Amino acid sequence: MSAYVDSRVAEILEQFGEPSADVAWLLCDRHPATAKALTVIDEQSAVSEYTYGDLAEASRRAAAVLAGAGVRRGDRVATVMGKSVDLVAVVLGVWRVGAVYVPLFTAFAEDAIGSRLADAGAVLVVADAEQRAKVPEGDWTIIVADAGASDGLSARLAAADPAEVASVAVGGDGALVHMFTSGTTGKPKGVVHPVRYAAGWQGYLEFGLGAGSDSVFWCGADPGWAYGLYTAIVAPLAAGVPTILLRGGFSALTTWKVLEDLAVTDFAAAPTVYRGLRASDAPIPEGLVVRRLSSAGEPLTPEVNEWARTALGLEVHDHYGQTELGMPIGFPHHPQLERPVLAGAMGVALPGWRITVLHESDDVPAAPGQPGRLAAVVADSPFMTFHGYVGGVGSDRFRAEGAYFLTGDIASIDTDAIVRFSARDDDVIIMAGYRIGPFDIESTLLQHSSVKECAVVAGPDDVRGEVVEAFVVLAPGTPESGELIGELQKWVKDNYAAHAYPRRIHFVETLPKTPSGKIQRAQLRRRRRESADLSAGNR
Repeated sequence: MSAYVDSRVAEILEQFGEPSADVAWLLCDRHPATAKALTVIDEQSAVSEYTYGDLAEASRRAAAVLAGAGVRRGDRVATVMGKSVDLVAVVLGVWRVGAVYVPLFTAFAEDAIGSRLADAGAVLVVADAEQRAKVPEGDWTIIVADAGASDGLSARLAAADPAEVASVAVGGDGALVHMFTSGTTGKPKGVVHPVRYAAGWQGYLEFGLGAGSDSVFWCGADPGWAYGLYTAIVAPLAAGVPTILLRGGFSALTTWKVLEDLAVTDFAAAPTVYRGLRASDAPIPEGLVVRRLSSAGEPLTPEVNEWARTALGLEVHDHYGQTELGMPIGFPHHPQLERPVLAGAMGVALPGWRITVLHESDDVPAAPGQPGRLAAVVADSPFMTFHGYVGGVGSDRFRAEGAYFLTGDIASIDTDAIVRFSARDDDVIIMAGYRIGPFDIESTLLQHSSVKECAVVAGPDDVRGEVVEAFVVLAPGTPESGELIGELQKWVKDNYAAHAYPRRIHFVETLPKTPSGKIQRAQLRRRRRESADLSAGNR
């Protein structure tokens, strides 16, 4: 690694780690007020541009609104909002008052939202008007982001005094975000990231994505999740790289149009977006100026780059990360670090990280090429800030007296330091870049009167990579039917999350279990891979 890269890592860490670190200054106020910061494209393709001065004004008003509602330093403030300038203003406003941001995905249903608000100890939540019905009453104030409401967010922002609240510097060790893991073998775990955590994401933007001051950058991920929050909002604002937010769901035609009309040079999205573009009949515009393509959220399958090389003359660089760590592995775009993209490989350790593979049964490094437990080397990873989950759960992820942190994946590292993914050692489902744990889905299904037992696993899918599949043991006397499949799918959509419903449901007599009664999801996954003739409809 070059001396420049090492010094740049140290410089970023120093900015975010010093005791006087002020998030609003780092992400907004230090940049020229006239410099473009954000472009928002709405569902009708209308384009709105905002400068850092615009965001400073809007976020100071948001801070005044929050302070007026009683929010103080260290308080948890959540949003259930789509991509918009109001979302960015509120998030920056949360940090201006020294509070801690709790991102919530708009596809979550009421129970998922309520449990996370309660577990985080949220004091206030801002919700879009169409999301308000899913936010339960509780020990928190609710503000509706509705332009027509007299007490809604727009009216409050208009009446607020932007000079009323001074920015609070919480320092590099101050809490920045309180978010939750996907929930694999149990209830989603709370993760509190300090301000220093954002340094790793700016490093990822520069080294992994290769974006710089001359970039037109677009990350298509949703800010309700870690990758979208940090890659689409935090990192580009910190680096002074204009960022783009597109409202609405995925459309190949819209994606091509935005890439062309906004002259995007750097694009990052989940592999499912690239597979969707590949499968679409929408024509590829001739005027594209894209220079760098990146993906994250799930393993990049080879057919994506087979298509990209021919259709776009580019290769998609795969990147790997998780909520706890950030983005430690990938094929970097930075010219001093770039390496040939290899199909089926995850890449190399990115600057600020040291990655190893531990032996499958001993907490010592495995031999080159030998599959084992993928781990971050804590002492040699300056971008790592994670020390444990809220409440102290999950301490077994740290091994050898804290020397290593297990990612939960099985991989190998060859003599050229290339990391190759093998499998996951947990039950997480990665669908279209979203990490989905089976626990909440199973809990929701079990609340339905027709379900006696169930298990949720990842099933293969050509476009999404993986989808949620459920194996259901019906209650005595309940007949199997296509109508019941649809009813159970809708039940999960309505009571947990719209994106996490089982795309396929299999009715079974029994579920495989250990002698102690634990469901063997790994056996179900293995059966699913080996049996192509299982019922696969239900879409």
